[in-house]
Amino acid sequence: MSHIRGAPCHPQTQGKIERWHQTMKNRVLLENYYLPEDLEHQIAAFVEYYNNQRYHESLSNLTPADVYFGRDKTILRERQKIKNLTIQQRRLQHQKQAA
Repeated sequence: MSHIRGAPCHPQTQGKIERWHQTMKNRVLLENYYLPEDLEHQIAAFVEYYNNQRYHESLSNLTPADVYFGRDKTILRERQKIKNLTIQQRRLQHQKQAA
């Protein structure tokens, strides 16, 4: 991995981090914070949510933590199994209704 320097606040070169900042600001700035600790707590809660609970479309609807810790392939395999079983069950139901 090589470090590439780009212009700050320039979405064409810093797209992912700029998008992350925009998402964080939109979520955190919805409320007023009267103490710095409240803002720090809200930012920490957002980072926890973003990395461990929020599904990212660019990561095949997985969380960044799942991908980072290598759980992605297992989760995607399990989802495919569930999808295949659901399709089979729906085909059987459709065949029963058609008969």
